[in-house]
Amino acid sequence: METLFNDIQSRIAEGTPSLSLTDEDYGQLDFAEDQYPVTFPCVLISAPEVAWDNLMDRTQKGTATITVKLALDCYADTHYGSTQENQATDRMKMASDINKLLNCYKFNSARGPMVRTVSRTYSLQGGIKVYENTYRVNVTD
Repeated sequence: METLFNDIQSRIAEGTPSLSLTDEDYGQLDFAEDQYPVTFPCVLISAPEVAWDNLMDRTQKGTATITVKLALDCYADTHYGSTQENQATDRMKMASDINKLLNCYKFNSARGPMVRTVSRTYSLQGGIKVYENTYRVNVTD
């Protein structure tokens, strides 16, 4: 799993040079601003669950759930007529571009391609918008 995490992190960071941070998600977006300085835009990656089945010789195959969050600060006034409307669509495009790096991509450290299963967006205090994609991928350990 750790190799897969590193592969995902590298693919996102190298494919999206405009990110200021690509890291493991350990709750950075939940911290008070003065406790941990998250810089934006950032991607936070987690593997909250792996369902395992036994194979032979102490080997297991699993289906991992991988969550990838793109978090952006939204300080621009993007309402219609503001002349900055494109910033909202730029955020959506960045989320789409990151998904294109991952969805159906076959990492060497996985048994098959990553497949997106759920997408959602939500807002946090302080003008933060989060685009979250959840993927499923088969792994061996």
